[in-house]
This record gives sequence, structure tokens and C-alpha cells, in this order.
Amino acid sequence: MNLRDLRYLVSLAEHRHFGRAAEATFVSQPTLSTQIRKLEEELGVALVERTPRKVLLTEVGREIAQRAREVLNEVEQIRAIARRTLDPESGTVRLGIFPTLGPYLLPHVVPRIRERFPRLELLLTEEKTEVVLRLLREGRLDAGILALPIHDDQLHQEFLFEEDFVLAVPETHPLAKHASLELDELADQNLLLLEDGHCLRDQALEVCHLAGANERSGFRATSLETLRQMVAAGVGITLLPSLAVQPPIAPSANVHLVPFRGDPPSRRIAMVWRKSSALGAFLERLAGVIRSLPRELLDARAPAPARKQRRTTAHR
Repeated sequence: MNLRDLRYLVSLAEHRHFGRAAEATFVSQPTLSTQIRKLEEELGVALVERTPRKVLLTEVGREIAQRAREVLNEVEQIRAIARRTLDPESGTVRLGIFPTLGPYLLPHVVPRIRERFPRLELLLTEEKTEVVLRLLREGRLDAGILALPIHDDQLHQEFLFEEDFVLAVPETHPLAKHASLELDELADQNLLLLEDGHCLRDQALEVCHLAGANERSGFRATSLETLRQMVAAGVGITLLPSLAVQPPIAPSANVHLVPFRGDPPSRRIAMVWRKSSALGAFLERLAGVIRSLPRELLDARAPAPARKQRRTTAHR
């Protein structure tokens, strides 16, 4: 048994297809198939159920593949320790981020990261929170940028920032006349929300509960941009995170943004990684770069010139 064969098995478990698994590991399909059979012979158990249309791992095959994934992750950690010892600011960091944050945060932080760590290769993966957490646990990501709370004792959580929500309404909506709102002024309003699986949906539902508002029935968006367009079309109102209404995001015609007074609804964002990670010290420094974002990007009430211009543009 060697690391190469373990990689073949893990790839087969992920792709469930000999051809795609072989392509992912840069070998021919016959080579991969032969090595899997040799591994089965060595272990004395069947790892794979071979059918004409698909490949399934046996129960013991799935368990061994999971252990193999953990072994490969530990090997990568050993290599990472060596790389960081030689040059702590070079190498690769695999970072996961969820879809309602990634497109709006990354344009602000990636240039800062490149300036601070010019030799760092940053590999980004955009997935829903539950997928990012799974990839972290499997060792396929080094860190994730996620919304709190996160309930996992195996993960270190480094708080980054708190981001306010702003209410997005059509220009003709009665709430568009307000310069700002108290949260309870949303009572009995029906909000457009995202589909299940998005952490922003859970956050918006919590705001609805606190304000006495409800979800607009018969509609669930697949993305934040869909919500924005539905507001622009006059279908309803929704909550948007502050970063999602900041440049370089283009303003949307017929969308009026109303901040909240007092203690506005918000979401808390953290960078998380495995407590056992060899990159922990470096990831703390990386988190520090992200944490240095200007406050006006996150505070919906901040009198930023860009915010005023965006509203003026939306009225045209």
C-alpha cells in the first residue's frame, strides 16, 4: 500500500467513475483500475462495486476511503509545515467562502492579500456553508470564511467583522420614503428570501422573527442577484448585506436602499480552520489582513460618498 494508491481510491470515491477519477489523478483509466484491484488484493476485501453505468464503493470501501483521505491530509500537513518553515509567506492556501459573501468581499480583500503576501497562491472555492465545512473537515480546504455561529469544536474561529443589513425596496414602495427604519417597522411585511441551504436565508428569517415580518410565499431565490432583480421588478422587498450594495457592485435601477436605526440587523463573519492545521499561525495573519477592511464598507449607516451616489443613480 502506498500514497499513490490511496489517492486513486479517494479520487474514485469522489468521482464514482473510473474515467473521471483517472483524469483527476493524471493517469490512464486502465492504470487506475489495475491499482485499485491490487489494493483490493492486498487488503483482501472488495472496495468497489463495478456496474455498467456507475461505480459504487462498498461499505468497507467507503470507510477505507475516508481513512485514506485523512492520511493524505496529514501528509499534506507535513509538507505544509516544511514549506512554511522554509518560507512562511509562500505556498498555497485553499480558502472556501459562501456565495452571498464571496462576490462582494473578495474584490476588497484579494488586492490587500496580494499586496501583503505577493508570493501566496490563493485558491478560492465558493460553496454553501455546509459544503465548505465538509471540505474543511476532509482536509480539502485550509480555511473558510463563514457566518457565525458555527458549532464545531474541531475548528478554530477567528472573528473578522460584523456586516449590517440594509432593506432593499422598489422606488414606488411606501417604505422607500423613509430615510431610515426601526426594525419593528417591518412588522407584517413580506420579504423575499433565498432558498434553503443559504446561511443568509437563516439570518433573514431571524430578522423576520424579531421584526414580526413574514416570508413572501411562492418564491425562493437561488442567489442574491436574483433577489436584487426581483426587487427592481417591483415583486417585493428584501434584506441585502452592506457589502452587496458597495462598489464595484453596479447600482440597480428602481432599487432604493433604506438603512436601519439603532442596533441594525447584521451578520458576524469569521475565518475558520482546523485546530490541528499546520497553517494556523499564518492563517491568523491572513485573517488580520481581511479584518482591516474600512468600516464604511460594513456599516449601512455610514455616510460614504459612494452610498449617496448609488442612491442618486437609482432614482434616475
